[in-house]
Amino acid sequence: MVAWLVLILPLVLLIALSARGTSVMLLAPLMALVAALLATQPLLATMTQVFMPALGGFVTEFFLLFLLGALFGKVMAHSGAAEALAQAVVRRLGADHAIATTVVACGLLTYGGVSLFVVAFTVYPLARALFAQAGTPDRLIPAAIALGAFTFTMTALPGTPAIQNAIPMPYFGTDLYAAPGLGIIAAVIMAGGGLMILNFIGRREGIEGTGENDSTVRDDAPPAWQALLPIVLVLALNLLLSRAIFPAMDFSFLQEEQWGGVDPATLTGLWAVLTSLAGAILLSLALFRRQISEPMAALGQGAQDSLMPLMNTASLVGFGAVMAALPAFDVIRRAIEDMPGGAAESLAVAASVLAGITGSASGGMSIALDALGADYLQRAQAEGLDPALLHRVTALATGGLDALPHNGAVITLLTIGGLTHRQAYGPVFLVAVAVPVLALVVVLGLARVFGTF
Repeated sequence: MVAWLVLILPLVLLIALSARGTSVMLLAPLMALVAALLATQPLLATMTQVFMPALGGFVTEFFLLFLLGALFGKVMAHSGAAEALAQAVVRRLGADHAIATTVVACGLLTYGGVSLFVVAFTVYPLARALFAQAGTPDRLIPAAIALGAFTFTMTALPGTPAIQNAIPMPYFGTDLYAAPGLGIIAAVIMAGGGLMILNFIGRREGIEGTGENDSTVRDDAPPAWQALLPIVLVLALNLLLSRAIFPAMDFSFLQEEQWGGVDPATLTGLWAVLTSLAGAILLSLALFRRQISEPMAALGQGAQDSLMPLMNTASLVGFGAVMAALPAFDVIRRAIEDMPGGAAESLAVAASVLAGITGSASGGMSIALDALGADYLQRAQAEGLDPALLHRVTALATGGLDALPHNGAVITLLTIGGLTHRQAYGPVFLVAVAVPVLALVVVLGLARVFGTF
């Protein structure tokens, strides 16, 4: 009982205080100290020997990915390209389908590599106008954006450059297109189930719409087809690099001690994502040079924008590492190891639990794979499982419980809309937690029967 209290109380406090608007970057170290105090662990040693190394390790490994993603998002937003794409979706689907239009617009942008934070700020004003016109309650806007940006384009669709799809690559020697068939099935469940839920709530709570859409795209915005090109480049170049170009190149020097002594297959997937995003940034700067009057200023702002999500996530990684290092956590670890099923099912539970504790898909995933990735890979090989299955299961597993109330992106969404957790979190939970967990269960069942595809 005491062990569970040591684990649960800091997490409950983290969730409750973050839901009241307290900074996650501040709460993570404070709650790590609370956990260490309850477990009678040395406080200073916990912070300097566990919390900070975990935080620093995450920053070291993924700083470039956060930076390039933020730079690309800033260029797309500053040029009006992101807004032009969103407006093109509105014209195609019609403002009467406000929920579906918002989901598709967010999905298109995030699948192309635009940061979900940029998407939220870009799409929210447009969604507010659409929802008013259609008579759909605006408390559903955060859930619609979450469905389009935090679910199927983050963890399920093959090729998505989201960091949550990139982190498993070095652990399993995979790429962004791991287990594409299972990923597509999961995406269909998430998108279809989420839309059904939100449309049902929208019809039940519908209000009288204005019938007018006064949202307009800026005069000098690029045409939609041109705005789409950098997104297409991200997906196409990544596929080409990860499946054809990099595998044919000689990276054997990486096995030398001065380069880390690593297997090249553990790095080429990440390199493909970084190169693709860099190429998309350069293409965007060339295509939208007329719309971006001060490109260096835009890039500088993008670099600044990368720091908050990076440090929020890294702080949560530090908190999760402290929790995972507590003697009480062995209770959970043993329960996971003893659960029935194979490596894929056990890894799914471990990753889900850690994502829930940290309130971060990428944070929970990093902790789970750092601690357990090699062991699960050995177990999978002994069971004859494809490492691609572990990649996809890990991504899907961390894209469920991560969206609990203390998740930084959820808090950002509610803040943008001026809404409280009481007003708007319920629908977010259904589409970003409940449905993704269902999709994970279905994928595990299909993989058990049909294998990886």
